[in-house]
Amino acid sequence: MRYFLLLVLGILIAGCTASRYNKSTPKHEFRGVWIATVVNIDWPKNGNDKATQQKKDFIEILDFYQQLNCNAAIVQVRTAGDAFYPSKLAPWSKYLTGKEGEAPKDFEDPLKWMIHETHKRGMEFHAWLNPYRATFDLDTLSLATSHDFYTHPDWMVKYGKKYYYDPGLPAVQENFSKVVEEIVLNYPVDAIHFDDYFYPYKIEGAVFDDTLTYQTYGLPNQKIEDWRRSNVDSLVKKVHKTIKSTKPWVQFGISPFGVWKNKSTDLKGSDTQAGQTTYEDLYADPLLWSQKGWLDYLVPQVYWSMDYPRASHRKITTWWADTVKTTNLYIGNGPYKIRNNADKAWNRKRELPKQLSFSRSLPKIQGNVFFSAKSLLYQHDDVVKKLRKRLYTYPAFTPPLPQKVTRNIPQPGIRSQSLFKAQLELCISHYDSVPRFVGLFRLKNRNTKTPDQLLGKAYIPENQSGACLSIQADPKSLRKGLGVVIVDAYGNQSEFYAIPVKEYDFK
Repeated sequence: MRYFLLLVLGILIAGCTASRYNKSTPKHEFRGVWIATVVNIDWPKNGNDKATQQKKDFIEILDFYQQLNCNAAIVQVRTAGDAFYPSKLAPWSKYLTGKEGEAPKDFEDPLKWMIHETHKRGMEFHAWLNPYRATFDLDTLSLATSHDFYTHPDWMVKYGKKYYYDPGLPAVQENFSKVVEEIVLNYPVDAIHFDDYFYPYKIEGAVFDDTLTYQTYGLPNQKIEDWRRSNVDSLVKKVHKTIKSTKPWVQFGISPFGVWKNKSTDLKGSDTQAGQTTYEDLYADPLLWSQKGWLDYLVPQVYWSMDYPRASHRKITTWWADTVKTTNLYIGNGPYKIRNNADKAWNRKRELPKQLSFSRSLPKIQGNVFFSAKSLLYQHDDVVKKLRKRLYTYPAFTPPLPQKVTRNIPQPGIRSQSLFKAQLELCISHYDSVPRFVGLFRLKNRNTKTPDQLLGKAYIPENQSGACLSIQADPKSLRKGLGVVIVDAYGNQSEFYAIPVKEYDFK
């Protein structure tokens, strides 16, 4: 028996919408938001909140960004050697439960629930992990006894006011690969995601003491800087292999600090004067990872304004677009700075929309990600209104994976359809062993039956045989007709199926 999941898209299609449609809206565009959980930046608001309140707050974030037609939530599920899910490798996070190692009450598996709610809204779920930060401060007494600080003290390096995993230890790399494998095996995530924290940002006067590890594992005549980079390279390669050997459709993405190198130290670098750089200070080389095919996407964090003198968003974005050749490339934007920064450019409502328009003007760049979720949530209404009207009026599919796995996707079938008081419900019949999205399109006209505009998306899990979509439809705009298409997790697309809806059905 086929199992159908009812997914209410809640699309209100106004009669005048077609005339406002921005024809430059791309069919594929990554529109993501980072939901930071460390120190409760975005969610939960408080680890001591009841599960009902935490769920309400998470849904509020999802609903806001769904209404903005975003298509990916990048949610932090490991902040500092902890977990937002039941794990054999890490204790429960204090940012979720109020006390590290203590299981949440009335919230059996928060990660499973978050993924379900995200997918229910037609959005991808990217599990965001921090690989090397072991603690957020020096309060080790608040750590659970099962934390790696206690079970593997030899893995720890104290630096500044935090403890870090020593990236040069093979055991650390192997353990983190197991962390990734545990998530990919047990949860229907769409991607594993790292941010910019590799070796820590440098602190004046502080020493990251990995001398013994370097002496033990470094190659003869290998400089410590090159050795450190090779450690991060090794981790990225291992994680990529772990993901693809487990579920090859799951993506792997990294969001590095925005400046790879300044041109002053390397002519191949960007025309910037950043105080620290990804390559020289964090010992991370995303260009190499891209060239080696270890990543599906990069999201450089370009949090400066368009023409900021020391690090221009325009110059840095162009540099990445000109430099990255194989990996999908999105740009990380910083709406957290809107009307909250010494750079007065952020006081203008058009700064963020201008950055998104600039990204869209560069063919290599395929989308954007916002840091962080609370930055736009029910504030800066003038900016949000501009995004909805000019840039994110309609939904979009996320871009296909760069290392294409070609598969034949059968055309979807329509099991049933009904129209009652302008509420149109369609039940789609389709089976596949990998996750898919079904896209509902408006036709250019009923005669040609050619897809024109994506109106909504629904997620179909692996091994599930269909989905039902419900839309609040305006008869005038739907007289042109509707159709559906299936897109699998690799980006393969089925033939378009024009839904045979009779003219009188809309009267």
